[in-house]
Amino acid sequence: MECKSEERISKLLGAQTHVWNHIFSFINSMSLKCAIDLDIPDIIHKHGEPMPLSKLTASVSLHPSKANCIYRLMRILTHSGFFSEVKVNENDLEVGYVLTDACTLLLKDNPLSMTPFLHAMLDPILTKPWHELATWFRNDDPSPFHTAHGMKIWDYAGRDPKLNHLFNDAMASDAELVGNVVIERCGGVFKGLESVVDVGGGTGTMAKAIAKSFPHLDCTVFDLPHVVADL
Repeated sequence: MECKSEERISKLLGAQTHVWNHIFSFINSMSLKCAIDLDIPDIIHKHGEPMPLSKLTASVSLHPSKANCIYRLMRILTHSGFFSEVKVNENDLEVGYVLTDACTLLLKDNPLSMTPFLHAMLDPILTKPWHELATWFRNDDPSPFHTAHGMKIWDYAGRDPKLNHLFNDAMASDAELVGNVVIERCGGVFKGLESVVDVGGGTGTMAKAIAKSFPHLDCTVFDLPHVVADL
């Protein structure tokens, strides 16, 4: 009887943990955004060696009353796999932070930086539709974005320079990374072609990468007027 009770409690706590993980999963993405906004990855990278918490706190632009909270932020991001803790030296108990491979993709000077993508996807303009998902299921709007903002995302971007800039930069950064892989691993698909049209090609990042590697190709980017207006 006692074993059944323990099993029931174990299942109950396991179920609660599963629910909690989903409820609080937004903390991971928002903590990552916070670290980017505070330039933490770049600060640690420029330090050139494992950076102790004391030096990191002194280097980050923050209010003095928030200094003790940096440790909590770094705990979350270390657990999430964006930073690692290493000993500064064998005789010192203090640990230093280093970047993981994932975090190097968030450095400003990395040609494959995903920071623009992060800024766009976590901007309130693009997160608000998720709060309207249930409402969208009950109405005849074409998308949750339309429910949240009263228009299609492309129309919104055409009217709002901020979203247009964020979204274009996000797509360009994603295309930069994907383009490198496509050209290196799938370059054979372009052999024998004379021209390529990138429909919805944004600001032309993918097309430029293809044209650079295959100069014989005539590459054309086709997108909405507000996307290509400044090209």
